[in-house]
Parts: sequence; C-alpha cells; structure tokens
Amino acid sequence: MKIIKYFLIIWIISAFNSYANNDEQFSKWKSKFKKRALENNISEITFDMVMTDVKFLPKVIEYDRFQPEFYEDTKTYIGKRTSKKKLKKGVNFYKENRDLINNVEVEFEIEKELLLALMGIETNFGTYVGKMDILSSLATLSYDKRRSEFFTNELILLLKLIDNNKIDYNTLYGSWAGAFGFFQFMPSTITNYAIDHNSDNSIDLKDNEDAYPSAANYLKKMGWKKNEPCFFKIELNDKIPKKYLNVSAKKIHSKKKLKTFKKYINNYSNLEFLDKNISVAIVTPDKDIIPNAETLNPAYIVFDNYEIILKWNRSLRFALAVCTLKDQFKNEI
Repeated sequence: MKIIKYFLIIWIISAFNSYANNDEQFSKWKSKFKKRALENNISEITFDMVMTDVKFLPKVIEYDRFQPEFYEDTKTYIGKRTSKKKLKKGVNFYKENRDLINNVEVEFEIEKELLLALMGIETNFGTYVGKMDILSSLATLSYDKRRSEFFTNELILLLKLIDNNKIDYNTLYGSWAGAFGFFQFMPSTITNYAIDHNSDNSIDLKDNEDAYPSAANYLKKMGWKKNEPCFFKIELNDKIPKKYLNVSAKKIHSKKKLKTFKKYINNYSNLEFLDKNISVAIVTPDKDIIPNAETLNPAYIVFDNYEIILKWNRSLRFALAVCTLKDQFKNEI
C-alpha cells in the first residue's frame, strides 16, 4: 500500500509539474504569437481584448489524440450517427423549419437531406454545438507541435473575423478543435463560405437563417452535384490488387472507370444501372485502423460527391455516415 501511495504521489507531482511547465511555456508562446498576429494586421486592441484570458487546455490535447474516427470500426461509427432517434429528430427539425430549408435547397441547389444529415451528425440539429472556449482551444493546438501551423493560421483568421466585426467573440464556444456553430465551421471555412443571409450585418452560425445558407453555400462552391451518388457498398474478391484500395482520407487515389473494377466486385450486378464509364474509387476504411480488421471488408465504391464530404471532414467514416443518413432522410421527408 505504501508503494502504491508513493507512486501516486510521484504521478501527481509529475502531472502538476508538466502542466505548470506547459503554462509557463504557453505564456511565452502567447507573447511570440502576438507579434505574428500584429504582423498579420490584427489590431493590438483586438488581440489584448480577446487573448488576455486565453488558457492552455490539457483536455484539448487529449481529445486531439483520441478521436472516434481513429478507433471505431465503420459499422459502429455509422450506426451511432444514423440511429432511428437521430432520424426522428431530423424529421421534426425539418417540419419546424420547412420554409427556410426548402428555400435554401432551391437557392443553392443542395439537397435538404444532405444539409439535415450534416447538421444532425455535427451538432444533433443544433442542440450540441460544444462548450469549449474556441480561442483557448485553437491557441492550445497552435502551441502544440503536432499540427501547429494549421491551427496557428486558423487562430489568426478567427482574430481577423473578430477584428472586422464579422463574429462576436463572446459567442465563441464550440468544439475542442475550434469548430463553431450548427455546422461546425472552422475559421477558414467561415472566412471563405459563411454568409450573412438574413442581412443583419453579422454572421451568426448559431442561427438557422445564417447557418443553413452558409452550409449550402460551402457545399455548392466545393462542387457538390445534386442528385448524384455518394457511395455504394460492395463485395470485393481477393483478386483485387491492394494498390486500388484507399485506406486513408488524405487523398483518394487510383480512381478508374467503374467498368475497370467489374472483375473485382462480386455484387457488380447491383451497379449495372450506373454509367460504366463513371469515375470511381474503392475505400476500405477499417484495415489500417481497426486491429485484426479484414482487408477487403467493408468496402465501398465512392464518387465525386463522397470526396466533397471529405473536404468537409477528412474521415472516410464521417463521409460514409453523412451519406447514409442523407439517404435515410429521403424516405422520411
């Protein structure tokens, strides 16, 4: 028992020293970052106003290292995000916001089912947008070395949005990764695609009147093709060369005409209705992540629209879940 207490005390002291060291180093980082922010034309008044109380958040680092996209198998991941409860809630949300959603679909030529699916998976239809201090989250990830440059740029863009009175910094509570609003936009996405659709001189992504059109605008500009497929589940045989299998969302490779893969797909007859010359790729999302996963199962052929969802979130499973929920909504609304 004394040995256990001894190691517990050592662990507590070690953890305390680690956090204390991070706090000290984080303060030095903040001073250095201020110089970079001012060089990027952020006013000192804005910087001091919004960054003074920013803190290092150890929990953010924990979340960054343990994301569900990196440990849940595809069946589990999709099942959790496309439940009957989720579907029912989405139908009710649609009924309550029918006019706005239908008008956005017509204006931007983006299916309402897709927007419902994205909002449902991202924030459970606006009921969970996250409670993390986004400024502190982005600052923590900028300070951390794993993806420092990416999050540093996102933080600078957010400061510019605040500096230009596009976003009220008092509302900036969201995900641990710095995403904000009903559709979880990063600062770069807000900068490039968010719109003040209700013309009230501010962009409020926790208001359906701005959030929904902004999401549709993003998808339209990314190249989403209305009423075209996203993916189909397939059964592969072991003759397929491994070079054709996509196991990472970073970049989809080995895109070929559908007919090229015919001899490798056991259930190809289910795809006969498709244009045999359409460009597709094959993804096998479990093999490189799930211990003891089969190499060829599950497997999917994916289309251009699937890659558009990957631009939203670089996760093979996320894109599969979104398109699955989208198809489920077709039979309900």
